[in-house]
Amino acid sequence: MKLLACATLLAALGCAAPRTEPEWGRPLPYGTAALLPLGPGEEHPSIGHFWLERTSLRPPLERSLHWMHKPSSVDRFPMAGISYERALRSLERFSQLLDEAQGPDEFERAIESEFRWYKSAGWDGQGGGVLFTAYCTPILEGSLTADDTYRYPLYALPPDLVKASDGTILGRRTDDGLEPYPARRVIDAGFLRGKGLELCYLRDPLDAFIAHVNGSAVVRLPDGREAHFGYAGKNGRVYTSLGQELVRAGEIAPEELSLTAIRAWAARNPGRIEDYLARNDAYVFFQPIEGNPHGSLDEEVTPGRSLATDKSLFPPAAICYVDTTLPLERGRVPFRQLMFDQDTGGAIRTAGRADIYLGMGSEAERRAGATRSQGQLYYLFLAP
Repeated sequence: MKLLACATLLAALGCAAPRTEPEWGRPLPYGTAALLPLGPGEEHPSIGHFWLERTSLRPPLERSLHWMHKPSSVDRFPMAGISYERALRSLERFSQLLDEAQGPDEFERAIESEFRWYKSAGWDGQGGGVLFTAYCTPILEGSLTADDTYRYPLYALPPDLVKASDGTILGRRTDDGLEPYPARRVIDAGFLRGKGLELCYLRDPLDAFIAHVNGSAVVRLPDGREAHFGYAGKNGRVYTSLGQELVRAGEIAPEELSLTAIRAWAARNPGRIEDYLARNDAYVFFQPIEGNPHGSLDEEVTPGRSLATDKSLFPPAAICYVDTTLPLERGRVPFRQLMFDQDTGGAIRTAGRADIYLGMGSEAERRAGATRSQGQLYYLFLAP
């Protein structure tokens, strides 16, 4: 997982929900399918007009195809009843139709004839809906060397951290075998200091935490250059929400909770923020990257086109469709977008949650920090 999509700012920071909301984090009942096939008469998206957007669809589509052609991708199937062969043929045929169709109507007819729609089982296992949050790549102030201003490191992946072939964290290698990797509090206290793993230093502990939450960051250096860092791994510990801890302590009102509110609270309480950060045992490690961050398929993610889901439930690289809303400065706008399932939500372990990648920079961070919208998630595969 290159880009940690538990990185959703609003959800991972723990912005509170009204008590009347569905239980978005409810696990699917045992044996429940994550994808529900839609019958002939059931409502489904109309996507013919996306033929007009084929230029912007092509790069993320090609990245999904590139991943599917890697030998290791076969091991990730079947998933949700979808075989590797069917998933690959679906992407290939979709690509052909973008090239061969003579217009939106012909594209729509071919999709209707050859493909079948599925809907996420959602929070209730019956297609009841999905909570969409968002993540981004923040731009933060930092330095490649430590000084009195820049004191909070981003660390590279430690050589004693052991991962399984699918990326699952197994623990820390010791002379006596494996043991759980240390929690955030221990690492921040200096567990990795002096081991040559420091990649850069940030000016603020909350900035470092936000980099962890998003799993990637662009660090603007004092000389104006930029250093790009992507996800390399994590310590395997359970995530605890910073926002929920602040709400539970009465520091921020539930209805006011947002990334902006958390930043404002931290600015007013510089001596207290690290105690709250330490309550989250989870810790993320980074690696230098060129260009844009990669998702869990080790393919570049695309703003507005790459989605992060629970990859123990949903087929990776697949064509999907998101029907929800996104925030503007005032109000909300519909977001009905053809996307590709190209990343993994580290804190998303349910069919009722998904994360939308919104891109890089302060505006993407602001929108990601305000995104918390109900909607539906659909998938598209060739008829069996």
